Amino acid sequence: MSQTPDVRSEQLTIQVGSSIKERRVDKYLHGRVELSEFSRRFIQTIIKEGAVKVNGSIVKPSFRLSPGDKIDMAVPELPKKEILPEDIPLDIIYEDSSLIVLNKQADMLVHPARGNLHGTLVNALAFYSDKLSSGLGEFRPGIVHRLDRNTTGVMVVAKNDTAQWRIAKQFERRQVKKTYLAIVHGCPELTADRIKAPLGVHPRMREKYAVRPEVGKESITFYQVLEEFRGYSLLELSPRTGRTHQIRVHLSYIKHPIVGDDMYGGKFVYPWQLADAEQTVQEPVINRFALHASTLEFRHPQSAEIVKFEMPLPEDMQNLLDMLRKYRKT
Repeated sequence: MSQTPDVRSEQLTIQVGSSIKERRVDKYLHGRVELSEFSRRFIQTIIKEGAVKVNGSIVKPSFRLSPGDKIDMAVPELPKKEILPEDIPLDIIYEDSSLIVLNKQADMLVHPARGNLHGTLVNALAFYSDKLSSGLGEFRPGIVHRLDRNTTGVMVVAKNDTAQWRIAKQFERRQVKKTYLAIVHGCPELTADRIKAPLGVHPRMREKYAVRPEVGKESITFYQVLEEFRGYSLLELSPRTGRTHQIRVHLSYIKHPIVGDDMYGGKFVYPWQLADAEQTVQEPVINRFALHASTLEFRHPQSAEIVKFEMPLPEDMQNLLDMLRKYRKT
């Protein structure tokens, strides 16, 4: 059952510019900076509820705008959000009065997002501690940086705002040393190299990122081949920038996508494949993309000393590596 959105008393008035012709009103409003916090679906709902008028008349979401049209909109309240503490086990590897360092597990979002309000690292942290920094926004307490949902490994969490901004400044100034391990398809021609390719949102699929030479942001990743196998290799990676999906996109760009990363060209591998055996029904050796944040080094926000934290490969990646060493050694 649909619920009519609450509407504040104040009105937002927008004058349609001369360059706007025959554009749907729902798409136009969704693209406005002052309405960026609202999803297009939510905007469509309030239009249907009569909270939007064009030239004094109630319209449908599909109404086509013309230059000079006047839009009056009752700005709605966003649906209420709150961080619900959840008793989810955390692998804490270090903790003091300023920070928590943990080993993030696979299949865990860092913070709540649309459609995923439970089971995140933030939900777990809210249960674990009532002393967390403001974080990256209202609903991300403690969060200084992020790892993708299926990336495992070392993360630092701030317990107060002083620690938050001191560590965040180090990330911003590229003073934090991050090292990742990835198992990829193929073997790069060079045993060590720099990948420099600007990244931006994919032009057709908003959930993906891509190399965008004209509009992308500077993105740099260094890699080194640690072990080579028939058809696969183990890489150590050191990103100098921190773009979303950076390592995954860069490795796909050089034609060596991460094993299991089907979003960027990687494939799942099966035991029978690695053993060059007859095809049979089996589970993949690893059910996620094979990427692990192995080390994190930065200056402690309170003592100012350099601290370094390391985590070995998780069991699923280690199992894949053991099978490569057994069956695919060059």
